[in-house]
Amino acid sequence: MQKSIQLKKRPVGTPTLEDFNQVDVAIPEPSEGEVLVRTVYISVDPYLRGRMNEGKSYVPPFQLNDVISSGVVGQVETSKSEHFSEGDVVIGTLGWQEYNLANEKTIRKIDHTQAPASAYLSILGMTGLTAYFGLLDIGKPQAGEMVVVSGAAGAVGSVVGQLAKIKGARVVGIVGSDEKANLIKNKFGFDEAINYKTENVGDALAKVCPNGIDVYFENVGGEIGDAVFPLLNNFARIPVCGAISAYNKSSADIGPRVQGYLIKTSSLMQGFTVGNYAPRFKEGADALAEWLKEGKLTYEETITEGFDHTIDAFLDLFKGANVGKAIVKVSDIQQ
Repeated sequence: MQKSIQLKKRPVGTPTLEDFNQVDVAIPEPSEGEVLVRTVYISVDPYLRGRMNEGKSYVPPFQLNDVISSGVVGQVETSKSEHFSEGDVVIGTLGWQEYNLANEKTIRKIDHTQAPASAYLSILGMTGLTAYFGLLDIGKPQAGEMVVVSGAAGAVGSVVGQLAKIKGARVVGIVGSDEKANLIKNKFGFDEAINYKTENVGDALAKVCPNGIDVYFENVGGEIGDAVFPLLNNFARIPVCGAISAYNKSSADIGPRVQGYLIKTSSLMQGFTVGNYAPRFKEGADALAEWLKEGKLTYEETITEGFDHTIDAFLDLFKGANVGKAIVKVSDIQQ
């Protein structure tokens, strides 16, 4: 038997432990073309909150009393696939459980000797790719421009800031603590940091962006996003990656209307998901890996030890407890 985490009921507002069930289920046996994967790392991400609601979105909602899934790095225990051998380290979208049955077409091998296996869930995985395509395809920062990033100490935001610096832009990050402010400046190279819990974001932005804002990478929404719009320059670009401030609201998030600002400045505001760029994932991963190897990129991970703490790690996302990518370590890679 193995442990598995299921969605017990659809959360109302911020999720709680009572919305989940940890149950024991049988370890499956692979059939032809399948492998049994032992979970090593589980990715916990804010977007999973949206999948816990019923209704149409860009990905189907989780079903009640069914296993929750996300990015998982694991090691092949048993293989009935000619493409995978026992001991291979793989990545895919798999269940929050200790073992997963995977079709050979739904996983891929990773080389954990070139970078830590967990990095394939962060800087070399979906979060790194989200930053890469969102900023460079939509934001298009130019040398000398002003880029502002909300959620700047998170898995996506921290990479966005570094990519903007690589492109020669000046970068301001908005974070929720002085510790994170110091981190994004000292480790990730942001030029300025604003602590939204202790500063008036609009006033602080006006001070550090005296010539306006050219690119705003949106991870948070709400009042933080509202503070940016009056400072937009002509032809500003706003990639909308997330709106975590509203994920746990039970009613529509109402705020200032943005249309006037966009019209006056001829600005582009575009929502996206990383899945839009699936045909170009190799391009993004290769570029990120090269910058990482050159020392132009670095990353942070908040790793929670133990499968039994997976739900806690997910709930901590909504408390701002993580720095960089939030990951749960379930087991070790066997050499």
